[in-house]
Amino acid sequence: MLTRKQYELLVYIDKHLKQTGFSPSFEEMKEALTLKSKSGIHRLISALEERGYLGRRHHRARALEVLRLPDNMVVAPDTDTDDDAATPFSPNVIRGDFSARLQGVRTADNAGAIQLPLYGKIAAGLPIEALNDTPAHIEVPLAMIGSGEHFGLEVAGDSMVEAGILDGDTVIIRRSETAENGQIVVALIEGTEVTLKRLRRRGNSIALEPCNVRHETRIFPAEKVKVQGKLVALLRQY
Repeated sequence: MLTRKQYELLVYIDKHLKQTGFSPSFEEMKEALTLKSKSGIHRLISALEERGYLGRRHHRARALEVLRLPDNMVVAPDTDTDDDAATPFSPNVIRGDFSARLQGVRTADNAGAIQLPLYGKIAAGLPIEALNDTPAHIEVPLAMIGSGEHFGLEVAGDSMVEAGILDGDTVIIRRSETAENGQIVVALIEGTEVTLKRLRRRGNSIALEPCNVRHETRIFPAEKVKVQGKLVALLRQY
């Protein structure tokens, strides 16, 4: 099911395409949904792509396309803190076979798997830019994940080997902006660098700890580090 903001964005993009012949800009979408930042729009678009409602024509600017519009739907509560205003909305309720409409979940013999976006490599040594706009996908058993939005990242580096995370592993991340001390997280540093480390809060500072004695802990002012997700599972091929 879609959240209210996901539904509003899908309808807005569809209307804009029909009126103009091209998709709206991120700034136009941000203003239409009264969000504070474009990052909220990026998250909504990624979620709609993952659920099969939106697609992208690669190598073309402003090339979103609506793949389908649900006739009836259940709308889930929004959890996006970017939401400034609560726009009135009256959802319809899905009737019929709900399992057949659950996006990403394979049916029949493969009903225990789901397709998650795979956003390329993340350094478990030196931080690198990890997320991109054109993810591949990876099939993950449903039993490995719980509720919430998830994505995969390929590990590059050896700084987390003592936590059992090796170079070439694929980590499954639950998207979250908060984490407890000691949890392994995807951390965004100063808005540009992304890394996988164990998080420790020390007063007004945050320490990003490796799990390898050959690597050093890096400490930043708390406002310089943003949690993007928490490690929930790991995949490894031999």
